[in-house]
Amino acid sequence: MAAEERLISPERLSGEEAVDEQIRPRKLDEFVGQTRLKENLRVFVEAAKKRDEPLEHVLLFGPPGLGKTTLAYIVAEEMGTAIRCSSGPILERPADLAGVLTGLGGKDVFFIDEIHRTNKAVEEFLYPALEEFALDVLIDKGPGARSERITLSRFTLVGATTRSGLITAPLRSRFGITFRLDYYPAEDLFHIVQRSARILGVTIEDSGAWEIAGRARGTPRIANRLLRRVRDFAQVRGNERIDEDIAEFALEKLDVDSRGLDEMDKKILMTLVDKFGGAPVGLNSLAVAVGEDAGTIEEVYEPFLVQEGLIQRTPRGRVPTAQAYEHLGKRQRRAGQGSLDLS
Repeated sequence: MAAEERLISPERLSGEEAVDEQIRPRKLDEFVGQTRLKENLRVFVEAAKKRDEPLEHVLLFGPPGLGKTTLAYIVAEEMGTAIRCSSGPILERPADLAGVLTGLGGKDVFFIDEIHRTNKAVEEFLYPALEEFALDVLIDKGPGARSERITLSRFTLVGATTRSGLITAPLRSRFGITFRLDYYPAEDLFHIVQRSARILGVTIEDSGAWEIAGRARGTPRIANRLLRRVRDFAQVRGNERIDEDIAEFALEKLDVDSRGLDEMDKKILMTLVDKFGGAPVGLNSLAVAVGEDAGTIEEVYEPFLVQEGLIQRTPRGRVPTAQAYEHLGKRQRRAGQGSLDLS
C-alpha cells in the first residue's frame, strides 16, 4: 500500500478530523509549549534555508498527543515545501517506499509516523536514500539480474515514534536532529485551550480554560478533545459560554477527575491497591487484571501515572505510591494487611 498524501485542508475532511486540522498550528510561532525544542528547530530551519539545503532528517519521540505530527507539518511549512505522510506499519515492501521517495521534490518532507514499526526490509532499503539520496533497485532475477541506482531529490525524513527504544541503532544514527517532546505544564495547556476556543468560535472564561487545562494529562490532544466535549455540554444546557461551573460539571460527567485521571487510570490504581494489595505487579498480570492490552497500558496510561508520581516501576513490577493511596482515599497497608477505605 502506497503512502497517503495528506493535504492540510479542512474542506477535504469531515467531523472531528476537520476540527483537528482546523486547530492544528501551521507555524512555529503558533505552536505553544516545548520552548527549547522550538528555539532549536527554528535555528536549524533558518540555517538550512540560508544554505539552500534540505533540513537534516528529524526524529521526534515522546508520548502520544504531544504534537509530533503537527511539528512535521510545521517543518514543511517553515521550509516552504510539500509533505508526504505515511506510517511504519503500512510500508510493507520496499516497492511501497520506492514509489513515495521517487515522487518527492527537492527539500520535500516525508513523514513516517510510528517509524519503529517499519518492516526490516523496508528499513534497510531506506538507508541509502537517507545517506546518499539514492535507491539501489534489483532488476530481473537469476543470472541476468542487475542492480540499477535511482537518484532521488534531496529530501527530509521526519520520523515520529512513541517508543524510541525500539528504533534500531542503524536507523537512529541516520537522523541528524533528535527531539524529545515532554508533557506540557498546565500554563501551556491553558493557552492551547484558549487558542483552540478562539478558532472554534467558543466563548470561554479563564476559569473554564484552567479547569480543562488542569485535567488534560499534560497533553494538547486531550485538552482539545475535552474542550470540544465541554462545549457540547455548554450548548445543550443553553449556555454558549464555558465557565468554571460548566467545565467542572462536564468533566465530572466525562469521569475525568481533578488530576486528569479517567476511568482506566483509576481502574489501574485500584487494581494495584486492592487486588494486589500494593505488591509489585508485572505488566502482563496487570493487563489481564484490568482487561486492557499490555502495550496500551505501557504506552498510553503508564507514562502519565509515573509522571504524576502515582505508580512506580521497579525491577519486580509496578507498585502504587503513597500519592496513589491518598488520591484514592485509602490508607497504605502494612505488611499482612489490606488497604483501608477512608472515603
